[in-house]
Amino acid sequence: MSRQGIGGVHYRYVQDVLASFVTSGAGHGEFIVKRADDDVGSRRRTVPLTQPRGKCRVAALKRLLLLALLVMLAPATGADPRQVALIAHPEVNTRTLTRDNMRAIFAMRQRTWPDGQAVRVFVLPNNHAVHGRFTKERLAVYPHQLQLAWDRMVFSGTGQAPSRVSSQSEMLERIATTPGALGYLEREYLDDRVQVISME
Repeated sequence: MSRQGIGGVHYRYVQDVLASFVTSGAGHGEFIVKRADDDVGSRRRTVPLTQPRGKCRVAALKRLLLLALLVMLAPATGADPRQVALIAHPEVNTRTLTRDNMRAIFAMRQRTWPDGQAVRVFVLPNNHAVHGRFTKERLAVYPHQLQLAWDRMVFSGTGQAPSRVSSQSEMLERIATTPGALGYLEREYLDDRVQVISME
């Protein structure tokens, strides 16, 4: 191979660069290259110094740890506004219901609150997304299963279906103004005219 090397770079110069060293006179982020066979006072060339890969990884890890710490220390936010809450008329004395109580009441098998007060049940349409989430998440049944239970009671003359409302706004209004009322809606619709019933 020619001593001229590849791309016009002199072979001897490549050797010299490999033999170069970093001097203490370099500024932050750079180093000074001098020919190995030159005297101390010879010509120097300043070359930018890139951050070593290991240091980059350490810096990135520190940033990730800081971000994780900030997330853990961030104050907890309130309840999800889309969470479906069980609500009742403000004068209802019952504050909690078991899942069995809830299922019996919404299936129209139980017609009173645990303390004996008459209950008036309100529901959204079967195809309403909030109705579907409520029945599956809170009652552990599907909307069509509830509808079948209501239909059987109506056809057999042993009971009646719950009162149906068309929207969450109407649900809020009916629960707030009907004594003994029980229903559900997303938390973002709540106001101080109704109370939230917890589930044991």
